[in-house]
Amino acid sequence: MSAMRGSHLQSPSAATPNVQMQTSGPESTQTPQQFSELREWLSQPVVAAFWGGGAAGAVSRTVVSPLERLKILLQVQSVGREAYKLSVGQALGKMWKEEGWRGFMRGNGTNCVRIVPYSAVQFSSYNFYKRNIFESYPGADLAPLTRLVCGGIAGITSVFFTYPLDIVRTRLSIQTASFSELGQRPAKMPGMWATMVQMHKTEGGMAALYRGIIPTVAGVAPYVGLNFMVYESVRKYLTYEGEQSPGAARKLLAGAISGAVAQTFTYPFDVLRRRFQINTMSGMGYRYKGVFDAIRVIVGQEGVRGLYKGIVPNLLKVAPSMASSWLSFEMTRDFLVGLKPEVNQAAL
Repeated sequence: MSAMRGSHLQSPSAATPNVQMQTSGPESTQTPQQFSELREWLSQPVVAAFWGGGAAGAVSRTVVSPLERLKILLQVQSVGREAYKLSVGQALGKMWKEEGWRGFMRGNGTNCVRIVPYSAVQFSSYNFYKRNIFESYPGADLAPLTRLVCGGIAGITSVFFTYPLDIVRTRLSIQTASFSELGQRPAKMPGMWATMVQMHKTEGGMAALYRGIIPTVAGVAPYVGLNFMVYESVRKYLTYEGEQSPGAARKLLAGAISGAVAQTFTYPFDVLRRRFQINTMSGMGYRYKGVFDAIRVIVGQEGVRGLYKGIVPNLLKVAPSMASSWLSFEMTRDFLVGLKPEVNQAAL
């Protein structure tokens, strides 16, 4: 290092003919410093948790993508349309036979793009509302009902930021499905941004990208609230005396229970969201005038079971989704926290 400083401080008359070696000195000292600063930034707990949450969302959605897409196809299938009126295994087999592995992943890219900011906004806004509005003093333990309300507001916040990506994901999920009413499947499907631009141009501008936002908010608010409330309550129950937190297996169990409870109670809103997201697509058999009209028509034509279409694959994906989410989150977070430069690395 001292030799490099010496060569940098030489006068032009004392310089050696090797100019290239001289000019490389500052670059060689800057690059390790910049790399060290990057590692320092990535190792910050908040930053590591942000990227860990993003990785968790992307991995968990990819793991359960076939079940997620099947759920959507069942949700949008109205009365008299039975292309996917099959068992879960048969429907997945049909999807694989007709579209291959791409059918299992259809719409997952958009979902992964959506889930990173969605998770970041949801968890950061939950902490913000909790600390600045609901806590009577820093670190106060919230009552279950307070957690429900705080989580609901956080869920609404995250939905407004990422909803256009969600509606595009739904469109991409069904456009290659074998619904005879949609006609022949196109040879080449439009991508995420092309679909978004097309909807904006032909279906009413920004309003088209937020179609179905009302039932979505009505479902997301209690879903996120229940998720936080049930998870933290079960997690506290599963923490044995003398422990600060439960083990990994018990955390996974708490997550699976909270996800199952929240999804079961709020699932009809998810069905309504999907129906409204494709309400303007020709051939799907419905044009609802509003939320109450949609409920009336669905219950009248399909019974109460119509509001729970697709819930079986949805519940089947809870356990693997939560397991892969927690595992990928902790692995990513621990890796980034471990990047924190040691004191002796400053001399590199």
